[in-house]
Amino acid sequence: MGAGSGRSARTWIIVPAAGSGARFAAAIPKQYADLGGRPLLACTLERLSTLGADGTLVALAPDDAHFDKAVGDRTGVVALRCGGATRGATVRNALETLESRCGEDDWILVHDAARPCVPREALVRLVDELTGDATGGLLAMPVADTLKRAEASGERTAEAGERAERTGTLQALRTESREGWWLAQTPQMFRYRVLREAYRRQGAADCTDEAEAIERLAAAGRCSMPRLVVGSVENIKITRAADLALALAILTMQGDG
Repeated sequence: MGAGSGRSARTWIIVPAAGSGARFAAAIPKQYADLGGRPLLACTLERLSTLGADGTLVALAPDDAHFDKAVGDRTGVVALRCGGATRGATVRNALETLESRCGEDDWILVHDAARPCVPREALVRLVDELTGDATGGLLAMPVADTLKRAEASGERTAEAGERAERTGTLQALRTESREGWWLAQTPQMFRYRVLREAYRRQGAADCTDEAEAIERLAAAGRCSMPRLVVGSVENIKITRAADLALALAILTMQGDG
């Protein structure tokens, strides 16, 4: 049922969880790491249940062997083994599976599996502030710290930069202005028709988040630019194993530890 059908827009959630979590450096994918006695992905799904969405799609790798045992059946949650080579490809594949069920003006919220601590009030704020928007937007936080442009000592290749980040051999090149800079978070919330079109464009699968795909579509005059909705410093993304302890501390503070 598409736009103009006369019904209210529904809300759908997509949780891309097809990555291997290489930087996490564990025997199992990051999304199944133990977080206070529960799998990380399960904690994230429990937090998202606050929204009471019409459906939640967890986009897994085709060969995922952990979800059924670690997370299992959950009301309103559907596991799709539709993961692609990139995060963007995974989200695009999940969007295509919704085509027969999703209205053109329905809302799609895409949320990182590794963000279990997004505050409930931030979820509500995102939905409330974007409800009447034609395109959508995302949670984000203004940059507060001083920004330094870094480079690997003596080398300026991408490979050298990645190696230096791991070994701690970067050096400061200059200080950048933080004016106007925001740190993107998730969920990112967009109209189905807009996000589907954005991900069908060439190169969209390589975008690092949904907002980037929408920005490219907006630059072509097809929609408005994404809106920024103030998120929360508690909405951390777990990247490395050491982040689990911080996430557990935040969940405990929030009453979910």
